[in-house]
This record gives sequence, C-alpha cells and structure tokens, in this order.
Amino acid sequence: MTGIYDWCKARLRIERFNEALEVSISAVKQPNVQKAVILARGLGKRMRLSDSSAALSGEQLHAADAGVKAMIPIGRPFLDFVLSALADAGIRDVCLVIGPEHTAIREYYDSLELRRIKVYFAVQEHPIGTANALLSAREFAANDPFLSLNSDNYYPLEVFKAMRELGEPGLPAFERNALLKQSNVPEERLREYALLRVSNYGYLEEIIEKPAALPASSEQNPVFVSLNCWRFDSAIFR
Repeated sequence: MTGIYDWCKARLRIERFNEALEVSISAVKQPNVQKAVILARGLGKRMRLSDSSAALSGEQLHAADAGVKAMIPIGRPFLDFVLSALADAGIRDVCLVIGPEHTAIREYYDSLELRRIKVYFAVQEHPIGTANALLSAREFAANDPFLSLNSDNYYPLEVFKAMRELGEPGLPAFERNALLKQSNVPEERLREYALLRVSNYGYLEEIIEKPAALPASSEQNPVFVSLNCWRFDSAIFR
C-alpha cells in the first residue's frame, strides 16, 4: 500500500508562518476554519509499481493500478476516513482537487448522501505541480481561511482541531524521531520530506527542502518535519 501514511501517534507542534514567507499575519485573530482543500490530483506513480510484499485485494489492485491513491479501499475508500476526521474536527465544506480523468472520485461522492460535510470539486486540468493544484481551489476558498492537505495522508484528529482553531496561517511540525518510532513511514521515505526551522516564538523561519544531511534529533534539539498539512488564508493565492 505504498503511498498511504498514518501519523496518528507522532508528536507534533503547531507552527505559525512569519512575514518573511509573504503570508500576512493579521493582528486580529481569524475565525475558526470551516473549509478544507484536499489535493487528490496526484498520479500515484509509486503506487503503480509492482511490489511482491504487498498483498492486495482485487479492488485495491485496481485502484493502485489506476494511481488513484485516495480511493484505495480499506473496507471503504481511504478518503472516507480523511473526510470523517475533518468532520469530527468541525470542518463542514471540503473541495477535492481532481484531474479531468478522475470521474470515479466525483461519481462516488456525488452518489452519497453526506450529513456532516459537503463535498465540492475543483479540476486541475494538467498535473503541473502542487501550487497549481491549490490554485484550482481559489474560487472555493474565496476569502475564508482553509486547511490544505494531501488525499493519501491520514492525520491525527488533534492536528485538524488545532489547525482549525489556530487563528492564523500555520502548519503542524512533526518530530522526526517520533515519526520513526510510531508512524508507518519508512526512514528512507521520511528523508524526502522537508525540515522546518522554527523560532523560539513558535514561528516558521525556514523550510529546508531535500536536506543534504539530516541533523541529529534529541529531546533538547528536536528535528521537525513538514508533512504537507497547512492552514492558509487568501494571501497564499498571491
């Protein structure tokens, strides 16, 4: 099941952006988030690779071959669990960013009678990057704060609640050693994630993409990792 990760038990901190990243910080606390954007346009290249150690059912194999990670069935489509966690946290409107070929995702959620959450769609016409995928949801987000996350990640409920109530843009920072011990992310995969440098005031100072070497992590000097979950406001679209 390469590509679906569960970080439910990993220790985390909630970090805020600073103005150096050109994301405005309002002196007035923003309202609690009601919206989320889920990026489901990925091609699932790793998931299409053959892996003799992965025992998949026929349905799972079909979804994996199609590269539609969000729809891998684990009793029901994986994305259902993500939507349920968002609803538990108080999110009421979700926009799925999909490709024009992802009719199965649209047809599945159009067929459901959802009570706690409403699902909308935005189409990214061409897979030309994460920023462009997020831009596809600009009309949905409007001027409201919103969460942004990947469709193949299952985040802890406490992350969604903390981000919803943060009052400004920010992101959860996961402690690397805790991820290695308590999540299902292999170390070689974890090395591909960006590291975060955080000020003593809890504000993000730098994102270190593809670090050449990983610094030692300890209780006194923890190393924090970004796992692609964010709280944004409309400033991100500029």
